[in-house]
Amino acid sequence: MAIISYLTTVRLDAGARRYLGDDLKAAGILRPLMITDRGIVAAGLLDDVCRSGGLDQGVPVYDATPANPTEEAAIDALALYREGRCDGMIALGGGSAMDLAKAVAVLAAHEGELQSFAVVNGGMAKITAATAPVLAIPTTAGTGSEVGRGAIISFKDGRKMGLLSPYLIPKRAICDPELTLGLPPLLTAATGMDAISHCIECFTSPVDNPVAAAIAIDGLERAIKALPRAVADGSDIMARREMMVAAMEGALAFQKGLGAVHALSHPLGGYRELKLHHGTLNAVLLPPVLRFNEVVCATTYPRLRQAVGLKEGGDVANFMAQFAERLEIPMSLSALGVPERILSEVAKAAMLDHTHATNARPATEADYNAMLREAF
Repeated sequence: MAIISYLTTVRLDAGARRYLGDDLKAAGILRPLMITDRGIVAAGLLDDVCRSGGLDQGVPVYDATPANPTEEAAIDALALYREGRCDGMIALGGGSAMDLAKAVAVLAAHEGELQSFAVVNGGMAKITAATAPVLAIPTTAGTGSEVGRGAIISFKDGRKMGLLSPYLIPKRAICDPELTLGLPPLLTAATGMDAISHCIECFTSPVDNPVAAAIAIDGLERAIKALPRAVADGSDIMARREMMVAAMEGALAFQKGLGAVHALSHPLGGYRELKLHHGTLNAVLLPPVLRFNEVVCATTYPRLRQAVGLKEGGDVANFMAQFAERLEIPMSLSALGVPERILSEVAKAAMLDHTHATNARPATEADYNAMLREAF
């Protein structure tokens, strides 16, 4: 079993969930609140994790996590946390459960509205070491939120914004690829494209962090090889393990920042009525962003080409579009049901997103409009 300490400590192996009790003790959590969703409960994963990890059957469970975590859900989960006199959380699920747990962790230890802790509102400085501890158990291989310092939340006013702080990094992460074996092909593809977009955007970010860059490119190389295998055969445990590594590495590289793909996908995901999957959005937006950035990426694109198996001078944007299409991801915003009338609003909101600042090439509102229309 690999025991990895980088930003936090990660257990990575099939069956790692059996060590849940040890990790709760290491994180100092005596009375956890389990944050998950009804799909995880219905699939039997909650019972499996509790039984395998020796967790008390009386642990309180919040299972109403929405696909895109909301401020309202954080407030509801906080009430259950306080009612159970909990002292920490276990997030079991995809990025939504983990991001929601992080939002509850902030509210449990700080006064003020959740929106005041958004990074664009200067909230990073307000999040302190008092933040409640979180232990993360991912059941998808995409967001990497189990090792990430951020959480993306849809707020009551319709905006989708990020919380960001080193105090939001889970104290422990249990990455057990057996928990992803039941993930259906399309969700495997969409979450995998989320991990790929993280690796690419972090690698091409202008922020100078050689360690994070090396981690990002390794994650991309793994995902390009493993994702088609995991989609074609969900029982391929080695492909599932490689995708868990790639997702984790994408988030470990967040120290370099993301870019225009996420500056656009975050506000698009804020339209709750559209029920857009974040990873699918990233897959659709990645090719136009890659084309936009290419003129300033003379030093990074050769390594990207090498990572995905392209020859010198190959078209990275076209490769990624065709790669996602082979995974049967619908590759246009119109196919996802995005109405054309909101594109200008999204372009304006992208300028305010915290990932806008670290895109490889500075983008204007007009640039974002052009990328959206290309993706449409």
